[in-house]
Parts: sequence; structure tokens; C-alpha cells
Amino acid sequence: MNTSLIRELRDMSGAGMMDCKKALEESGNDIKKAAEWLREKGIAKAAKKADRIAAEGLSTIEIDGNKAVILEVNCETDFVAKNEKFQSFLKDVAKTILNSNAKTNEEALALSCKEGTLNDYVTNMTATIGEKISFRRFTLLEKNDDEHFGAYIHMGGKISVLSLIKGASCDVAKDVCMHAAAMRPEYVSKDQVPSEQLEHEKKILTEQAMAEGKPANIAEKMVMGRISKYYKEICLEEQDFVKDNSVTVGKYVSNNGGKIIDVIRYEVGEGMEKRQDNFAEEVKAQMNS
Repeated sequence: MNTSLIRELRDMSGAGMMDCKKALEESGNDIKKAAEWLREKGIAKAAKKADRIAAEGLSTIEIDGNKAVILEVNCETDFVAKNEKFQSFLKDVAKTILNSNAKTNEEALALSCKEGTLNDYVTNMTATIGEKISFRRFTLLEKNDDEHFGAYIHMGGKISVLSLIKGASCDVAKDVCMHAAAMRPEYVSKDQVPSEQLEHEKKILTEQAMAEGKPANIAEKMVMGRISKYYKEICLEEQDFVKDNSVTVGKYVSNNGGKIIDVIRYEVGEGMEKRQDNFAEEVKAQMNS
């Protein structure tokens, strides 16, 4: 295969290398026909949207027996996220990954589905819907027979939480999910907090105590007390349970004969740059085009 032709077609269309290679193979290395092939497949159209911001979308959870998957797929606008076609696509992606052993996004996007691969499916959806569609993240969990999954989807998929609890029940596992959806814990337990993060927090709290004019020995005791409050802010097990604030989440689960193994919380678009729409400029651009 002529790599210079692939490079030239890639520059022309903005499509990926493998798509360009396939297009040239399908068109007998005729670059014009290859460009048309990419257009017909919607790949060139999708590629032009690749640099656009897609921070809206939906998350979802799919459970089948002892396997569960939680994932997030993004689009550019909330309008598209409410589209039935997008929601059906999300479900297809979840089922495809659930029936696999994928560990990375690359492995997931290479999975076979009705559109070829999941990557092909994402590309085709971008071309069909007219917005950039991107597969952001997923987590696959497997459980033993003495463990339970909990699932909670809030606001139609803007927040999804999947839990894995040893013992207890599905209801307890779901309660944990609902709590996590509301309280946004960063970690399940204290021992999951990175030592660097903890030391950084201790340093800040020590400086605050010293700035208040406290002697070193008093400042140290104050810091320890404030670290306990910090754990309550970021650790699921240490937080007061929203349904009964007389117990922590960890205590609620243990009182019901369970132990939290894992909790995954996805909030759509968290940590991503948000698209800033300027309606007047958009209309002006359309009038001048």
C-alpha cells in the first residue's frame, strides 16, 4: 500500500489512517474515488467534527447475571442526548461491551457489532446525527454468587452509579448507589486516599491552624480532627448515610451483613471542557455561509 497516498487522502478528508487505507483498497488506489467512498460512508463528515467539544451525553448501566457494565458516551448538545436514536445506540454499546472482556477503550472500540466495530458505529452515528459522538469511558465488573450489584441512574442518565457489595442485598447495594449519586464521594474507603493527597491536605490544615496562632501541639490535634472531617467529605464509608444520618454508609452496610467492594460513579461531562454556544454568532455564520 502506498503510504504517501494514504497520507494525502488523510490530509484531504481528515479521516483516520485505517479508514483511508480501506477507502483506497475499495477504490483501486484512485484517490478521488477513495475520497468519494469516505463521503458516502459518512467518515469524512464525521472526521470534520473530531475537534469539536462533546461534553453532553448520557451514562448507563447494563447488568446480566454476574456481569455489569457502566459507561458514558458523549455528544455536543443535550438535545441529541434526548434523541431516541442516540439512546438506542448507547444501549447497543453497553450490551456489546457487557458481552466482552474488554479492559481498555481501545479494546472496546475494536469489538464487533452490527455496524462492523464499535468504532465504526461511533463514526456512523456522528455522520447520521450530525454531531460529534465520542465513547468516553466504561467499567466492567464481575461478581461472585454471594455478592450483589446495585444500580442507580439519575436524571435519565446524567449520573449513573454501579455498586458491588459482598453479602447484604440488592436493596442495600442500590441504597449505596443513591447515596453516592447525591454525595459524590471520591473514594470508597480511607485506605484508598493517595498518601500524597492526604499529606497535601494535612499541610494546608496545619498552615491554617498555625495562622490562627495555635501552638504546635494544639495545631496537631486540630489537624487530626479536621482530617476526620475531610475523610467524611471524600470517602463513601465515612459519610453520614443520607437515609439515616445516625450511621455512616459503611456502618449501614455492615449492619445489614455486607461489605462494600466497589462503587463507580459517572457524571456526564465531569472534568471536561464545556461547549459555549453563542446563538447570535451561529445565526450570523449561517446567514453568511
